[in-house]
Amino acid sequence: MQLIPTSLKDVAVLEPKVFGDDRGFFLEAYNEATFKTLGLPTRFVQDNHSGSRKGVLRGLHYQLRQPQGKLVRTIRGEIFDVAVDLRRDSAQFGQWFGLVLSAANRRSLWVPPGFGHGFLVLSEFAEVLYKATAFYAPAFERSILWNDPAIGIEWPLDGEPTLSEKDKAGSSLADAETYPDSSEL
Repeated sequence: MQLIPTSLKDVAVLEPKVFGDDRGFFLEAYNEATFKTLGLPTRFVQDNHSGSRKGVLRGLHYQLRQPQGKLVRTIRGEIFDVAVDLRRDSAQFGQWFGLVLSAANRRSLWVPPGFGHGFLVLSEFAEVLYKATAFYAPAFERSILWNDPAIGIEWPLDGEPTLSEKDKAGSSLADAETYPDSSEL
């Protein structure tokens, strides 16, 4: 597995070694020893699986307590996946990184605790898997507006996305409760 650094400190793209022949393919999506060698977390407590149709935008989500690191990959279709630095003491606070994750490219994105996460479905349908380092805690979940100009994410959109009520009511970055001290993450 290859770790590819991104423009955001601590966010990384993971590219697996894919072994294929006329029968199909095999890859390791997670290996504790490899992750330890790469300096990534090795303890995940929850696996999540979502399916969404084209134009659905989920996020930007984060948890104030029990902040989750997420290892995200797509097993069907294609998404534009985004991480936003929400650590107020970070020199990159409010900056974002995005890339296409797809069943075809088989890449994963590591989104550390302290970052908001969201994705837009680009294909007709997409299934997304992600491992989380902390349990889902709905009382502590927050959402930042997907189109906040202070962040300026360049979503590859044709028209308006389909949003949940929670995401429609998200906060601006300026008004959001975020992580004041990244040493607590």
